[in-house]
Amino acid sequence: MMKGSQRCDLRDIMVQAFLEATEKKINLAVLVSDSTSTSKIKPFMERCPERLINVGIAEQNLVGIAAGLSLGGFVSVTANAACFLTTRSAEQVKNDICYSDTNVKLVGLNAGVCYGPLASTHHAIDDISMMLGLGNILILVPSDPIDAKQIFDYALRYNGPVYIRMDNDKFPVIHGDDYRFQPGQADLLKTGSDLTIITMGSTAHHAYFAAEALQADSIHCELINIASIRPLDQDTIAKSIQKTGHVLTVEEHSLHGGLGSMISEIIAEQGLQTQFVKLGIPQGRFSKAGPRHEIQAYYKIDKNGIIETAKAMMGKND
Repeated sequence: MMKGSQRCDLRDIMVQAFLEATEKKINLAVLVSDSTSTSKIKPFMERCPERLINVGIAEQNLVGIAAGLSLGGFVSVTANAACFLTTRSAEQVKNDICYSDTNVKLVGLNAGVCYGPLASTHHAIDDISMMLGLGNILILVPSDPIDAKQIFDYALRYNGPVYIRMDNDKFPVIHGDDYRFQPGQADLLKTGSDLTIITMGSTAHHAYFAAEALQADSIHCELINIASIRPLDQDTIAKSIQKTGHVLTVEEHSLHGGLGSMISEIIAEQGLQTQFVKLGIPQGRFSKAGPRHEIQAYYKIDKNGIIETAKAMMGKND
């Protein structure tokens, strides 16, 4: 795939990874909670009906059953809305998955403000902070078709709990064919000397195209995509901040307990001298409701908002 090529729904990549895993004789079981359309799981359901379990709208049961299947030798995957997975079944995720160290992959679909007009009951802007509060679980966030495929391939081979933050939008390719996902390794999308932009998941392509546009204003951005939230590559992040002296974080998540908070800790713990700006949902607030692109624009986590903020940081606003 070429960078900037046709947009792709990452859920299609996820389902294809499931089908390939069964072909490779991985003992896979996929569970949904009345979320067959949300997960776009139909191709898998048609080809492997005996490996698909729909528990209905019962997220706590979803997680408990997935844990039980893993103890029976299955690689269990749950695929349902992130807002319900991380809140309704929080105790089961903590005890049945993390504490019990079961081989379950929790896929939080439609994260961030994907549900737009359905508002805060359906927005998942606190899922990363909730998962970071739990021990013994990897946290991974795909941003385009290339790293989504590699993340799912890795997660299905990995023996232990994994949370994968997913989306329902179609994303363009922003990685080259030489990209290789590695847990605990930052994804350096662009090198630069003026400003470090750190992003994840659904805002990565906005940041990528913003960084390209900023070159016309002689602002050379170093763009780091964090596909691996836990483990986190602190060294690469710290070195980039030391180099540029300016850092901007962009996330479709609350500014409390998300990516910006993690970067704040690195800056404080390592005593880095930098100008630091965070873009996301203000802490202590619910997100605005409305069309998703309008919400992203309101919080300046889209391409134009990132460009505007970066120019202000570098003193180059018109």
